[in-house]
Amino acid sequence: MNSERVLRDEQLLSDEHLLSDDDELAGFQTWFVQRPDVVFPVSSADDVVAAVRHAADRGMPIGVHATGHGLPGPVEGGAVISTRRMDGVSVDPEARTARVQAGVRWGQVVAAAEPYGLAPLNGSAPSVGAVSYTLGGGLGILARQFGYAADHVRSLDVVTADGRLRHVTPESDSDLYWALLGGGHAFGVVTEMEIGLVPVRTLYGGSLAFDGREVDPAAVLRAYEEWTRTVPDGLTSSFAAVPYPDIPALPPQLRGRYVISVRVAHTGPDGEQLVAPLRRIGPVLSDSLREMPYAESHTIHSDPDFPHAYYGDSAVLSELDVDTVAGVLARTGPDADAMCVVQINHLGGALAEPAPNSVPYREGAFLVRLLTMADREQARKVLDPAFALLAPGTLGRAVNFAFGAGDRSEGLYDGETRKGLAGLKSQYDPANLFRRNYGVSG
Repeated sequence: MNSERVLRDEQLLSDEHLLSDDDELAGFQTWFVQRPDVVFPVSSADDVVAAVRHAADRGMPIGVHATGHGLPGPVEGGAVISTRRMDGVSVDPEARTARVQAGVRWGQVVAAAEPYGLAPLNGSAPSVGAVSYTLGGGLGILARQFGYAADHVRSLDVVTADGRLRHVTPESDSDLYWALLGGGHAFGVVTEMEIGLVPVRTLYGGSLAFDGREVDPAAVLRAYEEWTRTVPDGLTSSFAAVPYPDIPALPPQLRGRYVISVRVAHTGPDGEQLVAPLRRIGPVLSDSLREMPYAESHTIHSDPDFPHAYYGDSAVLSELDVDTVAGVLARTGPDADAMCVVQINHLGGALAEPAPNSVPYREGAFLVRLLTMADREQARKVLDPAFALLAPGTLGRAVNFAFGAGDRSEGLYDGETRKGLAGLKSQYDPANLFRRNYGVSG
């Protein structure tokens, strides 16, 4: 899209660029239909400026679409800015930084950094958009060692609601920098970020999987929780429970199984000794723990790489009460009304350290994520009772893991953080143009 044509010839823009396109809006999350009035397929920061100004002049709500992993919900009307064409990545090995454009996926950044023995603080899935992930905090493979991805952002280029392209650093715009990193897309369209890279070429990691029909899932969970008390801060891990359906599309070893697994990522020494207690839990279905190049780190979780429908939510816990979470496993296991994936991330370590951004609940000890392959109504019948069990120990919810629950904004931020975000929202976006996101207003 040529920005001069946007500004000078509205009819030409309408004919050529503002027609909704299913292919343009296709994304990883297939459950929520997007039906905006207009779609802006941008290729540059100038295009984004023109798109924001066009929408702002007409009071149109603005959404941002890159990979479609974290859609808050369905979209009706307004404008969507599609950033998938903005896919440039450049690495400065001396400064240990990378510049990533708005449509870049993490797999691209990993590949660009790997020749220099460097790694970004990416998540578990290579297809996730780097910018959106980081604006929501970014809980990655090496999170307990290095903290949130948001903690390592050097600068952001963002188009705010006034149609101005700003270069934002902690020194130049400390308040907007703080709000962007944690506040998601609520403050503008980030066109490019400069992020810090870490000197990691290899790691010890993988997963241990158990048959949840042969080994008590609650016993695995208890052993895992006890094990997390003994590991160094530099070791990052998670627990997962997945009841696989018995369908031909799945590998034979997964069909109809209830798989309980523990995933590990560690860059320090003694990896084999550290995981030894996990191997004593019981007979395993599979054991992929090994030394690996960082470029293979996505195999630790082996997240699905195909688009599909899902809905879910999350709870940041002050501690992991095993008996309570065992009750959640009972409600979400093979006998649940909808297939439900449970993941429990061990927090703490560097995640608990303060940073000049709005990522909340750094005191949290664990994050519970529940995801269902069902529509919102059916999913809530399974999820609401499960989250009710967790409520006494819940600090709040995680923006990146609301999994489409955009109809609910409570708990996404603590009171002080929400107050700060609401004040800056009124300053930078008083008309609330960027409201196709999880709410940050008071």
